[in-house]
Amino acid sequence: MGLFSKKMELPTAETALAGRDELMPVPASHYVNGKPLKPPFPSHLEQAIFGLGCFWGAERIFWEREGVHVTAVGYSGGYTPNPSYEEVCSGLTGHNEVVLVVFDPAIVDYQDLLSLFWESHNPTQGMRQDNDLGTQYRSGIYTFNDNQLKQAEDSLHCFQACLRQEGYGSITTEVRPATEFYYAEHYHQQYLAKVPNGYCGLGGTGVCYPPLAV
Repeated sequence: MGLFSKKMELPTAETALAGRDELMPVPASHYVNGKPLKPPFPSHLEQAIFGLGCFWGAERIFWEREGVHVTAVGYSGGYTPNPSYEEVCSGLTGHNEVVLVVFDPAIVDYQDLLSLFWESHNPTQGMRQDNDLGTQYRSGIYTFNDNQLKQAEDSLHCFQACLRQEGYGSITTEVRPATEFYYAEHYHQQYLAKVPNGYCGLGGTGVCYPPLAV
């Protein structure tokens, strides 16, 4: 199997890289709002994880939303413990580039976050997002409880109908319970706040996500 094939196909638990026990060192606080980047978080807050392409632009979308307490970028959905960015890019960890979103549900609810997710990328592209190719760029919603899981699944069916009306194909987004979230390297955290003109490959379809009755 060539390198390109490895980057476009998910490994198994047996073929994934071994990883390491050491945690990734990350900044103590969020570069934009100064809040702690790692738990414990205040008890009234909830968490969500989304993958929608390169996590630089994806994180900015969420930290700009009112009611979002803090965000962080990292790796999840795969097998390799405490992976490096280079390992994730190899396609041999199974991980996705994701954003951890810690939010206040009294201000911004999970449906609002789902709307941001669906409208900010093209969820029909499989193991890519526009020119970014690889399993780490796949679309994914990783849930923390049964209520989030149901809302995410319902939202997928709803948005699929909207996309089909506009000529798009099938959604390839994976929706499943969250696994371990591994923080990415310090230089990735809030990258577009540190490098305002940095790369952002995200682009939505232009199709609006209709709110669901919940």
